[in-house]
Amino acid sequence: MVYMDKSHADKDRFICIYPAYINSKKTIAEGRRIPTEKAVENPTFGEIRDVCMAAGLSVVVENKLYPREWNRDVQFRGRIRVQLRNEDESLCLDQFPTRKSVMLHVAEMIPKLKTRTQKTGGGDQNAPPGEGGKKSKKKKKK
Repeated sequence: MVYMDKSHADKDRFICIYPAYINSKKTIAEGRRIPTEKAVENPTFGEIRDVCMAAGLSVVVENKLYPREWNRDVQFRGRIRVQLRNEDESLCLDQFPTRKSVMLHVAEMIPKLKTRTQKTGGGDQNAPPGEGGKKSKKKKKK
């Protein structure tokens, strides 16, 4: 690969990941790039950033909207740029040789994030709100 100038070379070493790429609610026409069974339901740019940083990747967050995204909501904004290669074209991390390998890793790890496990598991661990109040109300001694 031949680069024209240094600034162009720097940008080429970073890949872009939009949340739509790994969203199980999207079709391929809407921008999903991995199989539905491996994708995640409505990932956010923050979750993608956290997983990439935990894996040791260099990450830049940009306030961009995916061109195919029709919903202009804040939750759908955000683009993550991830550095795959060093200046000498060597891989930053051997376990992430391609854009797809990063996307599959991110999609696998997002459901394991504390924010995801607490949202789904929090209601199951606690008793329903109605039962707690009944147990504590006993007859008062006069």
